[in-house]
Amino acid sequence: MKPITTEWVNKAEGDFDVMERECLVIENPNYDAVCFHAQQCAEKYLKAHLCQANIPFTKIHDLVALLDQLLAVDPEWEHLREDLAYLSDFAVSFRYPGESADRESALEAQQRCRRFRNHARNTLDL
Repeated sequence: MKPITTEWVNKAEGDFDVMERECLVIENPNYDAVCFHAQQCAEKYLKAHLCQANIPFTKIHDLVALLDQLLAVDPEWEHLREDLAYLSDFAVSFRYPGESADRESALEAQQRCRRFRNHARNTLDL
């Protein structure tokens, strides 16, 4: 694995760990953070795969756009589109006043992130 790919994976794992820890909080869990870090984990795994495949990308947070770039070399990822579309909005939607995540959306984000992460790690032989 390329060093830059490893860096992206390590960053993705940091976001995954934060998401998982926050999901265990009993008193005053931060559901916004769960959703945000689920999105960030997926974004960084997509970027890891793009780096590994030598596909340049811009500074975007749109998971579906990143997926579309990756599909050019690995069409097997198509089945993840729905999960990535769900997670994509969490890059900004709950970071500012006006909207907040609830328990249901946080648990859904966690589940979709876990599913995506498993596929991403398997594809990188991790």
